Amino acid sequence: MAKKTIGVVAAKGEKPVLAIVGRPNVGKSTLFNRLVGRRAAIVEDMPGVTRDRQYGDAEVLGQAFIAIDTGGFEPDTEDLLLKEMREQATIAIEEADAVLVMFDGPDGLLPADIEITRMLQRSNKPVHFAVNKIDGDRLEPLVAEFYALGTHQLWSISAQHGTGVLDLMEAVLSDLPEV
Repeated sequence: MAKKTIGVVAAKGEKPVLAIVGRPNVGKSTLFNRLVGRRAAIVEDMPGVTRDRQYGDAEVLGQAFIAIDTGGFEPDTEDLLLKEMREQATIAIEEADAVLVMFDGPDGLLPADIEITRMLQRSNKPVHFAVNKIDGDRLEPLVAEFYALGTHQLWSISAQHGTGVLDLMEAVLSDLPEV
């Protein structure tokens, strides 16, 4: 499968770049759409809908940046489609100034989440970790399991409803270079 780039990346130095990564169906495209302010990425409840990198101009709290939506990242797979999606996510991470890793709260902590976290902790990029689909206080206890990852900060969010997204993005933006 040929590598595709959907959208246009600004020349390095124009705007900082944020890559959104995680397993399939954790809500990456939903968050991407919220950040770019329109339904730019297709959102479906099935893996493999987002296969290539998708770029979008975003502005949060007055700071402009480029967001990259990626397909699901499966660190250890032999499936050709999942391998291609992993390669696309890896390219996005390399292009990014900061990385946002998303987890699915109701799914719980899975081995792929651990592997993605370990890989990104070894990178030289600022990395932020968000537990998604925390749609209300009754789901907040689901976040506790993810502290086993040893991350310094976890953000509980609902990309669909916007809960916690502004607090998360305030932290992310502090790690993006000034334009």
